[in-house]
Amino acid sequence: MITVIGLGNAASAIAEKFSDISNYNVYLMNDKIKRSSKYKFKIKSFDNPEEYENNIPSVKKFFKDVDEHVQFIVVGSSYSSNYSLGVLEQLKDKRIDIFYIKPDIELLTGLPRLVESAVFGVLQEYARSGLFNSIAIFSNLNLENILQNIPVKEYYDTLNNSIFSTIHYLNYFEHSEPEIGQVCPPSDINRVRTVGMLDMENLEEKWIFDLDTERELCYYICINEKRLEEEGGLHRKLVNMLKEKPRNAFRKISYAIYETPLPQDFGFCVAHTNVVQKNS
Repeated sequence: MITVIGLGNAASAIAEKFSDISNYNVYLMNDKIKRSSKYKFKIKSFDNPEEYENNIPSVKKFFKDVDEHVQFIVVGSSYSSNYSLGVLEQLKDKRIDIFYIKPDIELLTGLPRLVESAVFGVLQEYARSGLFNSIAIFSNLNLENILQNIPVKEYYDTLNNSIFSTIHYLNYFEHSEPEIGQVCPPSDINRVRTVGMLDMENLEEKWIFDLDTERELCYYICINEKRLEEEGGLHRKLVNMLKEKPRNAFRKISYAIYETPLPQDFGFCVAHTNVVQKNS
């Protein structure tokens, strides 16, 4: 089992999508909750970041039944993200993976811009130091460019569904045996990461965040059952495409091929680095 925690209204909307899958225990923390309960915690909202930092809620009792593996979702520009470190401190004995949703910062001004910049940098530094297992950065702007032509009324739900399905598939890969290949676990120092969606014609990556200085790239390739059974030379074709990608002693590549019951092939690439990403 994996515990998924959404901090803030936007992050809770993503976390709530895991509720229908039995492998997850989902905890929501936001100010829209009317009354706290076993899996929902009402947080207070304030007018400035200092008040959040001075009013960190005690959540040890709320989190008494969380699993050993915790996935913590936060949206950088939300005021509630100021609670992040205080809440995570109360989960420090768990394996924590951060999923940081980065807004389009070009039109952010004032306090939201300052909040985003501070949270973005601090969470990366904590992950890089080993206090968190990893931090994965997802950019709403990149996702919008990948998905294209999203109706305004469906905007956030479309992005949230994409983020949810990506995280869920990464969890599936971690706990499933591939048909062939093996993804090498990243080095301990490479705790900052992002994900790319693959064009299955050429295994080109469409990055959900533009990561600086990729150190390790792990390709998860999902192929329809019929192709796996009938298409001769498929493995060599895929491996040859991977061999054409830039590789050296500082940029390593590994892969694994999985079976999917879906008619359409798909895949992801997870890029890992030890470099703290700049807010630009």
